[in-house]
Amino acid sequence: MIMAVLRCGRARFVASVLLMLMMVASVSHAGGGPIKTVVVVVMENRSFDHMLGWMKRLNPEIDGVTGGEWNPTNTSDPGAGRVYFGEGAEYVDPDPGHSYQEIRQQIFGSDDATGPAKMDGFVQQATSIGGGNMTQAVMNGFNPDSVAVYRDLVSNFAVCDRWFASVPSSTQPNRLFVHSGTSGGATSNNPE
Repeated sequence: MIMAVLRCGRARFVASVLLMLMMVASVSHAGGGPIKTVVVVVMENRSFDHMLGWMKRLNPEIDGVTGGEWNPTNTSDPGAGRVYFGEGAEYVDPDPGHSYQEIRQQIFGSDDATGPAKMDGFVQQATSIGGGNMTQAVMNGFNPDSVAVYRDLVSNFAVCDRWFASVPSSTQPNRLFVHSGTSGGATSNNPE
């Protein structure tokens, strides 16, 4: 079976491609073509690296992790220690912050979102809300053998490994983007 790695970037583009694939699948199925079903898996508050990052071992074309990735313990202190990304994830708890503000801190390393998104604030933000266990949780991904269902799916189907959340926020705004290409301005799970 062939593994295709898709490079997806924008929610509207992806939504259009998914719609096109579903239409092709329905026409193809009626005409006996190769595409029978299109399945979209949307995960809950976990990054690609956490769940599928180590799948790079199975397919080097996947833009996964190597173990050389790290975050500083303090983004404003250049001499601060580092926490490297490992493969020791066992549970999904504790859950790192996923509010708009917490994600901004993870992406930018502070509340200032005017500079480049360095993706260096995960350890610092985790420490601020949960201490040591949280810090290790955000800097560990699952070994492929620990998530056998995902391992088998990755080995047999396409993987969109360049997907970025359309809203750096909680679940519902991003689900809205997946299904409609917009969150209608929502940045939290709470109706406003």
